[in-house]
Amino acid sequence: MQSLSVNHHNLSISTVLGKMIQQEGLLRPLRGIEVAVVGAGPAHALYFSCYEFLKEVLTTRFNVNNHVAHGFSGCLATVLHDGIMTPADVVKQRMQMYDSPYRGVMDCMRKTYRVEGFGAFYRSYTTQLAMNIPFQSIHFMAYEIAQTMTNPTREYNPRAHMISGALAGGIAAAITTPLDVCKTLLNTQSEGKLMVRGFLNAVRTVYILGGPFGFFKGLSARVMFQMPATAISWSTYEFFKYFLISRGKEDHHHEDKKREIGSGSGIGSSLYGVPCVAFAAAPETNLLEVSRR
Repeated sequence: MQSLSVNHHNLSISTVLGKMIQQEGLLRPLRGIEVAVVGAGPAHALYFSCYEFLKEVLTTRFNVNNHVAHGFSGCLATVLHDGIMTPADVVKQRMQMYDSPYRGVMDCMRKTYRVEGFGAFYRSYTTQLAMNIPFQSIHFMAYEIAQTMTNPTREYNPRAHMISGALAGGIAAAITTPLDVCKTLLNTQSEGKLMVRGFLNAVRTVYILGGPFGFFKGLSARVMFQMPATAISWSTYEFFKYFLISRGKEDHHHEDKKREIGSGSGIGSSLYGVPCVAFAAAPETNLLEVSRR
């Protein structure tokens, strides 16, 4: 729906998805899932571990306001995350766009590199950052604010984590849809026919072709994708964080008891955050995002 190369700009989400399945098969909306899965693991490992570390440092050592700390931590975490996910996103979006000319992930990567060079994989990086930095800042702040209302004791509460995650993702997605439209335009241009270069040119092109409403193409699909994705992501992340911290406390308890009876050193405390991010990343491979095109 957002792709410049698509000739069906006025079709609804269900119509585009239906035509896609009818003409190209039931599994057509899942194209590109491989590259999304491969990129999501390391990207989210950096993402969540950087966020947790910076949030802890800013709030405890420098006494920075909580909301400011959450937003700033999300910004820096996004820079690392997007460095890995931008190339994966380019391939995924080209595979998913309506009437995609690519047969598979490797075919897409080879043709993109041969025709447009390595820079094509990072053409939208600045736009990605311009979109994701405000998105993640809003996302993290909205999540933490929602947590203060749904989970004031800050204990492990699956229902509160899911509700907070869904609200945060939906709000952030709606606000940053115009930037997502520009990013998608840059990522999905036809090979060998570079019509738009740079964020400002993308903004100008979207306005010329669609007017003010052109910046909100795919808004409902984007919100529909982000709300369940962020709800599942935060719920999964918080579960594994709780699980690993609990295991760490148990290990400390066993260590103390062993010291009391002189049976040697105990087990070290468990690190939390990093091991669980691969699981938390899984919702982002949900390719309902294809309905945005």
